[in-house]
Amino acid sequence: MLADTSQNLVAMFLDQAAKRTNQPFLWAKTGKAYQSRSWGETAEAVSRLARALRARGIRAGDRVVLVSENRPEWLIADLAIMAAGGVTVPTYTTNTHRDHQHILENSQARAAIVSTARLSQTLLPAAHQSDALEFVITMEPPKVAQSINADMLDWHTVLDEQTPDVAAEREIASTIARSDTACIIYTSGTGGAPKGVMLHHGAVLHNCGAAADVIRSIGLDNHVFLSFLPLSHAYEHSAGQFLPIAIGAQIYYAQGIDKLASNMIEAKPTIMVVVPRLFEMLRMRVTRAMQQKGGVQAAMFERALDLGTKTLAGKPLSRAERMQDRLLEGLVRRKVRDRFGGRLKALVSGGAPLNAEVGQFFMAFGLPLLQGYGQTEAAPVISVNRPGYAKTHTVGPPLKDVRVRIAEDGEILVRGELVMQGYWRNDRETRRAVVDGWLHTGDIGHIDADGHLVITDRKKDIIVNDKGDNVSPQRIEGMLALEPEIGQAMIYGDRKPHLVALIVPDAEWLSQWAHQHGKPGNLAALGDDADLRAALDAAVSRVNKRLNNLEKVRRFVVARAPFEIENEELTPTMKIRRHVIRRNYEPELEALYGGH
Repeated sequence: MLADTSQNLVAMFLDQAAKRTNQPFLWAKTGKAYQSRSWGETAEAVSRLARALRARGIRAGDRVVLVSENRPEWLIADLAIMAAGGVTVPTYTTNTHRDHQHILENSQARAAIVSTARLSQTLLPAAHQSDALEFVITMEPPKVAQSINADMLDWHTVLDEQTPDVAAEREIASTIARSDTACIIYTSGTGGAPKGVMLHHGAVLHNCGAAADVIRSIGLDNHVFLSFLPLSHAYEHSAGQFLPIAIGAQIYYAQGIDKLASNMIEAKPTIMVVVPRLFEMLRMRVTRAMQQKGGVQAAMFERALDLGTKTLAGKPLSRAERMQDRLLEGLVRRKVRDRFGGRLKALVSGGAPLNAEVGQFFMAFGLPLLQGYGQTEAAPVISVNRPGYAKTHTVGPPLKDVRVRIAEDGEILVRGELVMQGYWRNDRETRRAVVDGWLHTGDIGHIDADGHLVITDRKKDIIVNDKGDNVSPQRIEGMLALEPEIGQAMIYGDRKPHLVALIVPDAEWLSQWAHQHGKPGNLAALGDDADLRAALDAAVSRVNKRLNNLEKVRRFVVARAPFEIENEELTPTMKIRRHVIRRNYEPELEALYGGH
C-alpha cells in the first residue's frame, strides 16, 4: 500500500499522478455538468503553485492559511503548500473575523489562500491586522475595497507565471520526512477556544494506509468519493482527500447540503464519509415522506424496514418472509439506494456518535453503513467497523497498528503513529493530552468481547448530579432527536437533583403543526405556546418511558432558534457546542429548577 511506503503526502500524490497521468481525478460542477481534471493536470498545477510559493519566500515550516469551500483548488493548494515545505493551516468557511484573527495570530502564518469574495470579506480584515502575514492569494476576485497590510495576488496569474516541473517536485519532495509537520488543524471548539493540532505526514499516511486495509474486502480499484464535509476538518481531510489519493480514486466535489441529493445521483459515489446528523435528517425526511404517501407504498416501506432489521439481527426469515423480502428488494430497497447514486459500497460515519437505531434503519435498506471513531488529535480515525461485520452500537475495532487501552476511570487511551505531535504553541495542553506516548482522548468507553470499541460519552460532557451519579447526556439527546417532533436537544443538570432539556422542534414538523393549528410558524413566537409545549411534552414522555429514573427529563424549555453553525451553537460538523448553548440559555435552564 502506497500510504505505508510513502515518505510524505506529496510523494504519495506524485507517485499516483505518474501512474495515472491522463486518468480523470477531480470533478467539479461547471454550469450544468461535472467537468474533470486529470491526475497529470493536477500535478502540474501543484508544481506551479509550489514554485510560486517558494518564489515568494515560503520555506520549510512556514504556515499558510487556507480558506475555501471544497473544490479542486483546495487539494491543489494543500499539496502545493506542503510541496513548498510549508504547513497547511485549513480554516472553516463558517469562521468569523474573530476566528480568523485568532488563527492568523496564533499560527503566525506568512501567507493565506482564499477562494470566494464572500470568504475574503471575513478573512481580509483579519489579515490586515496580522503582523506576520505577507501575502494573500485569491482564487476569485475578492471584491473588497479596502487595502490590507499584505500583497494581494491573483491565483490564475500566480500559476501562469510559473513553468511546471513535476520531476523537480518529486526530487524536492524526497527531502520531506514522514515526521515533518504537514498541517495544523484547529479543533472545532466544542468546549472553548480552538487549539491548533499539529499532524505530521506520517500520522495522515498511517490513517490512509489503515483505512485502505479496512476497505480492502470491497476492493481498492475504481472508487469514486463525493467530498461533502468541510476539508478543513481532519475527518474529510484524511478520509475524503488523502485516502482517495492513496488508492487512486476519483473525487467529486459536492455543491453544498442543498444540492447533495442531486450530486449523489450525478456522481454515483462508491464511498462517502458523513456525520451522524446528516443520517438523522435523511432518516426523518424519508420516513416523513413515506408517512405522507400512506397506503400501499408506506406499508411496503415499513415491511422492508421490518424484514431488513430482522435479518440484521440474525433472525431467520420464514419462507413467506423470504419471498416478500426478495420482492421488496426491488420495489423498495433498491429505490432507496438509488437516491444515494446506486453504487455505494461504504458510508463511513464519524465525527460524533451515531444512534444505533439510525444505523440499523439505513442498513436495513442495504446501505453499507460503517460507524467509526476518531479525533483531530489522531489524524483522526482511531477505529471503524469493517464491511460485512458492522455492529451498529460500536465504533468497530481499532485500525491496524493502533493500540487502545481503557484507563481506570474508563477514559480511552490511544497510541500509534497516528497520534499528533502536539498542540501548536501550547506545551501545557500537549502534556495533558499526551502522556508517555498515550493520547488521552477525553472519551469514556470500553472494549467488547469481539474487540470492538464502544463509546459511552465525552468525559467532560458527563453530567454528575447532586447525589454524585453519572449520567450520559449524548444518549438521551440522541433518543430525543429521533422523535418526529424534536429536531435538536441539549441535556442540562450538572450538580442538580434531576435533568432538564433545551429542545428545538423539528422544522418540518413545526411548519405542518403550526399550519394545522392556525398558528405562526415562527419558533421565536411559539416558544411559550401551551399547545406546542403539550405536543413536545408528549414526545419527551415517550422517551422517558425508555429511560431509568436518573436519566428522565423532568422539565424542558423551548429554544428561541435552532442550533446552527451561524449562531456558533454547532460546530462545522454539526456537533453541539455545549458551552455556547449553556451561556445563551443558562437563565431559562436554571429557572426550570425553581422549587425543584
